[in-house]
Amino acid sequence: MRKVAVIVGSLRRESINKKLAGALAKLADGKLEFHMIRIDDLPLYNADDDADPSASVRRFKGEVEACDAVLFVTPEHNRSIPSALKNAFDWGTRPRGEDSWRGRPAAVLGTSPGNLGTGIAQQHMRTIASGHSSAVMGTPLVFLKYMDGLIDDDGTITNEGTRTFLLGFVDQFAAFIDNMTGA
Repeated sequence: MRKVAVIVGSLRRESINKKLAGALAKLADGKLEFHMIRIDDLPLYNADDDADPSASVRRFKGEVEACDAVLFVTPEHNRSIPSALKNAFDWGTRPRGEDSWRGRPAAVLGTSPGNLGTGIAQQHMRTIASGHSSAVMGTPLVFLKYMDGLIDDDGTITNEGTRTFLLGFVDQFAAFIDNMTGA
């Protein structure tokens, strides 16, 4: 089974994007193996540290590199991706020649209470990631408006239409990974 590194851009304990990532992991059970990768302990990227990165950076890069693909689950902060996600992405690209993203198919999605979901942040993340991963899945686009009760306490999507749509996303991501990795 293909392993997917899941990077959630939000650092909030009660993050709705973290809830979405957990619900997707539940939907992907038996199709993809999701690994939630911690980013809250990464220091701010500084090129001076490339030669001797911290233990948290080495752990982060190793966990990403142990996976076949990457799923970025991002909120939208000021019409872009959160700084924590950009910092994690920057660490993944360094030092030069040791890009942890290279060769890993990727997908991007997110949720917010707003009507546009996280569309602008997702576009920024696709632009950033497209220069480093082997490919970023273009569709289906997931602009998910989050409403209270959409995901229950055990990580189940409660709206049948949303559940069906997200199952389709998982299936297409699994097929995309297989296509990009030659499985």
